[in-house]
Amino acid sequence: MMEDAALHEATEIFTQVRPQLFGIAYRMLGSVSDAEDLLQEVWLRWQAVDRTTVMNPAAYLSTATARLAINATKTAYARHETYIGPWLPEPVDTSADPQLGAERGAALEFAVLMLMEKLSPHERAAYVLREAFAYPYRQIAEIVQTTEVTARQWVSRARKRLAADRRTPVAPSEQRRLLDGFLAAAQAGDLAGLEELLADEVISYSDSGGTSSNASRVPLYGAATVAAAVVGFAAKVWHDVSAEPVTVNGQHALRLRQDGEVFALLTVDASDNGITQVLWQVNPAKIKGAGSWI
Repeated sequence: MMEDAALHEATEIFTQVRPQLFGIAYRMLGSVSDAEDLLQEVWLRWQAVDRTTVMNPAAYLSTATARLAINATKTAYARHETYIGPWLPEPVDTSADPQLGAERGAALEFAVLMLMEKLSPHERAAYVLREAFAYPYRQIAEIVQTTEVTARQWVSRARKRLAADRRTPVAPSEQRRLLDGFLAAAQAGDLAGLEELLADEVISYSDSGGTSSNASRVPLYGAATVAAAVVGFAAKVWHDVSAEPVTVNGQHALRLRQDGEVFALLTVDASDNGITQVLWQVNPAKIKGAGSWI
């Protein structure tokens, strides 16, 4: 009976902290399925540890998650280098939890997750813990096993690198307007209308994992090129397609169905210059793994 009571208490603690743990793991890995696997490992460790010696269960679990995620990120980076075509993060439903277990919704949008691939795993962990979860630098240093000075340097370096590589994003309402406008112009095959919405430096990424002949295996650059590609595929892509608004990764997106089946998730990132990124998620494995938004 005492063992059952102890396991029940351990389960309650883990369940209470789980949203934050998932938020850390997902931001580190950009994958729902990988984050879930990592949390399973954390749960097994939590069951096995002598919990009577753990003074702060939430801190213990967060530390275990972050340290495992640092190692898992190294492996993930290696996989992304050999991925067929552009790699995009796996979409996650944020309709119920816009912050995804964090104090702030930082480090969650697709564009930011993609840019964080340029950070070292330790820099990424420090940045996530600070920007999304508002951890004090002293605690970050303990978790990532470095000095407080170094933790501050990693966060500062990450901030500067991300800021240098991304223009200031537009408000959510404007992002939604541009996304809807892109859809309307794409469905109509309106080349001029598309170019008007796109920033000169726009990049289009299509993540199919090599499963679709319609998806470009290289990023497409520039307003004219992206608009021409979208119009060129208009007859194939938009025939009998329905688009439904969803909220994933804290931003507006469109769920695309054909013959009743979800085949893609479409979203855009934008600045004052217009749409800077067009993101097509058409990898069936990632779409299925996204969960309740389907």
